[in-house]
Amino acid sequence: MARKLVVADALFIVAQADTARKQLLFNVPVTTLPGTRVEGKHLMGIKDDAVEVRAQGWRTLAALHGLIEAELERSLQAEAQLSVVEYTVLDALSRQDGWHMRMQQLARATALSASATTRLVNRLEDRGLLTRILCADDRRGIYTELTPSGIALLEQTRPVHDATLERALAEAQEVPELAPLVDALPRLHAGV
Repeated sequence: MARKLVVADALFIVAQADTARKQLLFNVPVTTLPGTRVEGKHLMGIKDDAVEVRAQGWRTLAALHGLIEAELERSLQAEAQLSVVEYTVLDALSRQDGWHMRMQQLARATALSASATTRLVNRLEDRGLLTRILCADDRRGIYTELTPSGIALLEQTRPVHDATLERALAEAQEVPELAPLVDALPRLHAGV
């Protein structure tokens, strides 16, 4: 039941944004040609249509992302007291040759600011999941590296993450507004 509410909430947000947009677009009188007025309507041009299609696509993507992130957050917290972004750090580090990254690379991988990444790394380091080491060829550079405890926790939580992601995508597939986006995901991966 809780998952259905998350889907409904995500779609409600999309619908509310769509309703607000329609009110702005269609309830504002606009002069379309000199001497011509269309009462209470705004006639969308080609450029406006293209913007609207992209905006609707963005809202749908945001709804799908919100749905997936909420499911992952619940599962990862229950299994290992990890947030989604903490899991993302462990996962990103595990995919690197040598199991380490510079802080700025980690910030890009997590889509966080440098200061937020530092705070996140501090928390994970306090838990014994990461360590920082000086770069051998650039003494100013600092690498963040997984510890054996970090590797073990990642290996424990990866099946939970993957199963939750698969379940969330299957549920999103059942929502008509989200299904086309879910269908596009395998094609995006194939193009990489």
